[in-house]
Amino acid sequence: MAALSGLIRVMERAARKAGNRLRRDFGEVEHLQVSRKGPADFVSKADQIAERTLYDELLSARPDWGFVLEEGGTIEGDPDKPRWIIDPLDGTSNFLHGIPHFAISIAAQEPRLGGGGWGEVTAGVIYQPITDETFWAEKTRGAWLHDGRLRVSARSRLSDALVATGIPFQGHGDFGEWTKIFAAIGPQVAGIRRYGAASLDLAWLAAGRFDGFWESGLSDWDTAAGCLIVREAGGFVSDFRGRSSPIHSAQVLAANDALHSRLHKLLAGALR
Repeated sequence: MAALSGLIRVMERAARKAGNRLRRDFGEVEHLQVSRKGPADFVSKADQIAERTLYDELLSARPDWGFVLEEGGTIEGDPDKPRWIIDPLDGTSNFLHGIPHFAISIAAQEPRLGGGGWGEVTAGVIYQPITDETFWAEKTRGAWLHDGRLRVSARSRLSDALVATGIPFQGHGDFGEWTKIFAAIGPQVAGIRRYGAASLDLAWLAAGRFDGFWESGLSDWDTAAGCLIVREAGGFVSDFRGRSSPIHSAQVLAANDALHSRLHKLLAGALR
């Protein structure tokens, strides 16, 4: 059992406080005030309140850190200190349709040594309010669900693998690219699932519930915590060319060692 560090305690406390409000609002979803943010992309009052709660809690705990917020944009802090990358409600469409599958994602990213940009993600928390599950990781300390160690699945055959993805929708994503990848991977695996919250797809991959995941056209706040959690659970995360970065959002391919190489071969072949 891993003892929670002070940083993870701060992150989990903030996530739980915001999650408590989301859970209450989810029970009255038909009464939420909803505004249009873009085609098929809604932002609710609950989303905005959750982000403000996270901001206030984390700012109080680390007043000199900056923020990357889905709704609020980038807020600069001390350039020599880490910054928070936050998605207050990943799975907004699920939330607004009464589907109990959504999460809060918080990551801490370090400034790059020597200055000039941002480097490693060193801590991540993904909290699922409805199931009260906290997935978390710190660099070199492993990945955990509450106090239980997480490991990616040991499956090595594509025919046994359950793979998660995100499907392009109105105004988002590349249907042509996704169709080619699906046509290559779909016939080879045991199943493909699309649940609508990338952070949870990655957390579930780390927990061995999924065996692989691919998606493109995401944002850093969707994947920053999840990439770290998968890696600390023994998995591999890359872009579609097989290159590795601290955060993958434009292109994400994640799996265990054996399946990552097999999925990458299929994906790369589909996009040639």
